[in-house]
Amino acid sequence: MSGVLNRPRDAANPLRQLTIDQLRQRTSLKWREYPADVLPLWVAEMDVPLAEPVARAITDAVARGDTGYPAGTAYPQALAEFARRRWGWDGLAVERTALVPDVMHGVVEALRLVTDPGDAVVVNCPVYPPFYEALAHADRRIVEAPLGEDLRIDFGTLEDAFRRARPGGRPAAYLLCSPHNPTGVVHSEAELTAVAGLAQRHGVRVVADEIHAPVVAEGARFVPYLSVPGAENGLSLMSASKGWNLAGLRGGLLVAGPAAAGDLTRVPVGVSVGTSHLGVIAHTAAFRDGGEWLDALLSGLDDNRRLLAALLAEQLPAVRYQPGQATCLAWLDCRALGLGDDPAAVFLDRGRVALNSGTTFGTGGGGNVRLNLATAPELITEAVRRMALAVA
Repeated sequence: MSGVLNRPRDAANPLRQLTIDQLRQRTSLKWREYPADVLPLWVAEMDVPLAEPVARAITDAVARGDTGYPAGTAYPQALAEFARRRWGWDGLAVERTALVPDVMHGVVEALRLVTDPGDAVVVNCPVYPPFYEALAHADRRIVEAPLGEDLRIDFGTLEDAFRRARPGGRPAAYLLCSPHNPTGVVHSEAELTAVAGLAQRHGVRVVADEIHAPVVAEGARFVPYLSVPGAENGLSLMSASKGWNLAGLRGGLLVAGPAAAGDLTRVPVGVSVGTSHLGVIAHTAAFRDGGEWLDALLSGLDDNRRLLAALLAEQLPAVRYQPGQATCLAWLDCRALGLGDDPAAVFLDRGRVALNSGTTFGTGGGGNVRLNLATAPELITEAVRRMALAVA
């Protein structure tokens, strides 16, 4: 196996440039959480080299000793230009943005602006596990609005959740994951417009986590929440983190709709100052100059989605997989395998493949696993082979 996984890589595809031996030299969470005999396809780190424009921007900053506090508007300006080029959206106003240390910190700060301790926050489960952790830590009450069988927003369920979220007319928020993690669903313009209308009618403030926005499959179109009618009082969190693998160089932007601009004046100064200056430099370079690298990554992810679908159909046909329209993640329904609520534990124990357990994603997650596609095709092939042997 080692020889196969260490074959020469395709220089055009960032996912095929590093061997498993090179990857095992990394000291980050993905490659250090488990023993060396485990293939780690879990946490959303990508097995790629750093995009050259980002690497150059960081090394130049270090050479200058430019490691102080962040300043200026280069980051939101770069994101605004990226939004125009990629999404056809020219409504991202630099003056309606605030730096945040990372997207989840930004989510918590945004929810503090629009709700109080004890108020409700609606989420569409199964959903990114840190939503639950962050909301509990912020003393917010979680109201689940499960996705439909098609893994898209169920608007009847969502409206019911909005009603339950506001007993006695208390403030409430809707934490929208867009694109959705773990399913990879890209919400359509019509769906987002319906969300905005429903939120307006029920007096619910929308906070959109749009961290995966740059990572969209061929044929899909990301629509920024703040671009749809009725979303003027919404808040959005954006970042280059997922598109360019910058979790170790954190930095995010809190973006306000026109009617929510006043909310930003209440963001504590320490929040923005606490953002990594090197992170801001890295994210700015990614949005400004990293488009060619991103296009190569997206092409490689499209190939990996097709590969995974073919491998599962051949070796694990009982596993249901609906290739996502976005993210580098795959949501696998393993309930037909009869492995209980936590098939990830079986695949780890018997197959030495590390995946995310669906149980951590809230209601509807049991019996599912999340697999990270942002790796070499050879590793995905080997992982599926091991998973099939684990249940043979």
